[in-house]
Order: sequence, then structure tokens, then C-alpha cells
Amino acid sequence: MVVSVLPQYTSIEFGKRCKDAGIALSMGSAGDCYDNAMAENFFATLECELLARRKKFKDLKEAKRAVFEYIEGWYNPHRRHSSIEYCSPINYERKY
Repeated sequence: MVVSVLPQYTSIEFGKRCKDAGIALSMGSAGDCYDNAMAENFFATLECELLARRKKFKDLKEAKRAVFEYIEGWYNPHRRHSSIEYCSPINYERKY
């Protein structure tokens, strides 16, 4: 099992306990701001463009459906990204 770890959990004691439990830690180097930058950017976008506008879901099923529809119905096919030549992810893949 591999677990991604936030910097506050990188103590020696925590690492030893994980090793004893058979858990391999996945950590970037100290001060490496690029480790999760893409994932953090995606989740910030998801929060801003979907969750902040929606506020509440009646249940988990509705929330999962809304996230799926956002990703597959808007984010991948239409939303342009500056990091990929202002193309949507789908159009960028088609192009290359």
C-alpha cells in the first residue's frame, strides 16, 4: 500500500510507524511546491466552478453525479487550459 502524505505528517516517528505497518509513503522533497500543484489546481477549480455554486446536494449519489457531469460534460471536453495551449483536455489529446 502506498499513501500520499502531507508535510505535517513527515515526522520520523510517523514514518517508522508506517513502515512497521507495511505502508510505503509517497512524499515530495521538502519545499517542493510542484509535487501536487496540478491536482490542487484541479480541485480548486472544481470547488470554485461547481461546489461553490451548488452549495448543497441531497445525498452522496447526487454529489457524485454532479462531479462526474462537471468533469465529463464540461472540464474535459470544453474548458480551456492555459497550460495546454488554451485547448480543452480532449482537444489537446486529439491534436497530439
